[in-house]
Amino acid sequence: MYSPTQSVETKVAILEEKINSSDQLLAKIESAIDKLIEANSNVTRMLAVHDEKLDKNDRIDAVLFEKIDSLHRDMTRQTDNIKSGCERDIIKVSDRLSNLEKKMWMIAGGLSVVSLLFSTVGTNIITDILTPESNSVIIEKLK
Repeated sequence: MYSPTQSVETKVAILEEKINSSDQLLAKIESAIDKLIEANSNVTRMLAVHDEKLDKNDRIDAVLFEKIDSLHRDMTRQTDNIKSGCERDIIKVSDRLSNLEKKMWMIAGGLSVVSLLFSTVGTNIITDILTPESNSVIIEKLK
């Protein structure tokens, strides 16, 4: 760098050239820093927009989940009502069928008794029951 043979003017010229070169490099660095600042600002804005969208979606999700839970409670209540109504109706139908069965068996028994009474076997039994045994009487002529 410093050599005794160089003149002062040469040294000044070299220093001026280095300063100019440094100034250009400094200008490029300042330009790069400005671009980085601008990019950082854009990224910050984009992140803010995305955060806002995420917050909005979280609020919407919360509302939707609340609606789903409300619908689930309503559906459960209504299905329980329907289930209890069906059970009540099944019990009523079962009771009616039991009554019909009783009446059917009573009618079948009555028909059996009536058919037995009007059959020949039934008639013989009835006559034996209703007719007392009579002693046979033989009338003889006296001589």
